[in-house]
Amino acid sequence: MPETKSPVPEPLKYPVIYVRGFAFTSDERDETAADPYCGFNVGSTVYRATADKEKPKSYFFESPLVRLSSEYGYHVLYKDGMEIVDPAYASGEAGKKRLEDGIPIASIIIHRFYDAASKLRGTGQTSSIEDYAKELASLIAMVRELVRPTARAAAMTRGEHPTDEELDAAFRCYLVAHSMGGLVVRTLMQNDENDVPELEIDEVRKIYPKVRGCVAKVFTYGTPHNGIDFAGINVPQLPGFLKDVGTFNRDTMRAYLDQVPIGGKVNYLPADVMPPPSHWFSMIGTNRMDYEVAKGLSRTFVGRGSDGLVRIDNATLWYQKEEGGRKTEEPVACAYAYRSHSGHFGIVNSEEAYQNLVRFLFGNFRVDLWLDIEGVTLPDGVQAEELKGRKVDAVYQIELVVATHGKTWSLSRRKAEEDSPACRTYQCLKAKAPAVEPVHLSTVFMMKAARVKADRPGISYSVTLGIRAPDYEVAKAFWPDGHFEGVSLFRDSLIVTLLDPYDVQQLDPNKALTADWMVRYSWAEHGEAMEKRFTPLDIRQPIVVQVPLPAPIPAVVARNGAVKATLRMEARAWQ
Repeated sequence: MPETKSPVPEPLKYPVIYVRGFAFTSDERDETAADPYCGFNVGSTVYRATADKEKPKSYFFESPLVRLSSEYGYHVLYKDGMEIVDPAYASGEAGKKRLEDGIPIASIIIHRFYDAASKLRGTGQTSSIEDYAKELASLIAMVRELVRPTARAAAMTRGEHPTDEELDAAFRCYLVAHSMGGLVVRTLMQNDENDVPELEIDEVRKIYPKVRGCVAKVFTYGTPHNGIDFAGINVPQLPGFLKDVGTFNRDTMRAYLDQVPIGGKVNYLPADVMPPPSHWFSMIGTNRMDYEVAKGLSRTFVGRGSDGLVRIDNATLWYQKEEGGRKTEEPVACAYAYRSHSGHFGIVNSEEAYQNLVRFLFGNFRVDLWLDIEGVTLPDGVQAEELKGRKVDAVYQIELVVATHGKTWSLSRRKAEEDSPACRTYQCLKAKAPAVEPVHLSTVFMMKAARVKADRPGISYSVTLGIRAPDYEVAKAFWPDGHFEGVSLFRDSLIVTLLDPYDVQQLDPNKALTADWMVRYSWAEHGEAMEKRFTPLDIRQPIVVQVPLPAPIPAVVARNGAVKATLRMEARAWQ
């Protein structure tokens, strides 16, 4: 039977709680305490279109806070000069009225955990990350209290009369965190001992019900999920005024995250974490050169493949999934932007990160992009050397740019020149053969409301994929014969359109609505347009489309080598 309503879930608006990043010095903490929005209101007027450090172009981005307010109707909260966790906010007759009025569900609230650590508003002494996590729990509990009147009014318009307990059980919020803020979030979400929300309402202080189950989604910008490394060494635990740097030491992190490291790493979410790993997102910066902290010393010591402070590998999140008694490592949703950790070209005040944020929060579709490498072929000359018993190696660099229709920015960007491609060595792939090596490239969330032409069926995006011809090594020495710098083993753009059943019907209005989904795709330079139809029983399960990379002609393979691979797209409805 045809469906009577669109199978695409409607986006849900919940309160957004923003958790800021690390402030190293007392002056930085004072600056944070003096800012109502702790940096979430900072925009940008320039865009680094290329790696050319001297020629940014003009691009005005008003800030995430302004854009959420102007485009999605979010309210920024401070009332009568107070924040909602101020005891005076809920005290006396005025406080009672504020509690009765509540706050809009679509509200932005700032977790101001550095206020007490500033000399401007507090003691000037920093607290532990566990204390910041407990304060976050209390903030979520207060938001839950204040959203209740608004949620009740909305329910009554639908003829419903829920109890306080039912409203609280239905309450959800989004957590959006930068840098260390993401670790504050994980310290709450992974460690049950920190989920002890305590509030003072009308001079009565008490413990409130736990809040971890209230978090619907978590989005992190440039968070050092696996700590911070300088010169390839994890930052140590230090005394004195440098003790706060120890927050990013993996042994310290293991304690406050309540986590057993996996392979020595702490950037793994527990399988039972709330929300589930599917509802976390890591936004990863790849531009170290624009990070000016400590006059550039940070980017120098952190090195290539970083945002200037956090290495790309340390900004990713993973989890382990067990099926049939076998554990597999799965990536948490992620995207990459040529942005630094902070500053004029920072990741928080960027169009790219904002577009990923709103699509993650309010989008309709999720697409995970994988490259399944089935095997590699060496150039004839290199193959001849290997047959002689000489060891051959090479690094295959996989580049990616994902863009939406009609926009000048990309949702995800991984480039060799920017030290952000996905890499695999020849020896690694040779050892894995004949098994397929799956390489997760990025995650893309799509939104029907953001289409350039609202009356055009489907959502379109492009995947520009490149595999750099490696610098082959024979017996650890560069193999120059036949090498041409900059040559690619593969490079093309796949144009994809995802159509839900209502979109499919628009293509032929005379045809009755069915449950068919359809994906159309074509390489820009190779092959013809293709399409696949699906009738899934549950659209929350992935629609898998496998697109083999076109094979090069034999003469090119003989000269450059080749990679046999398939681009795998896993699309599903998202909410």
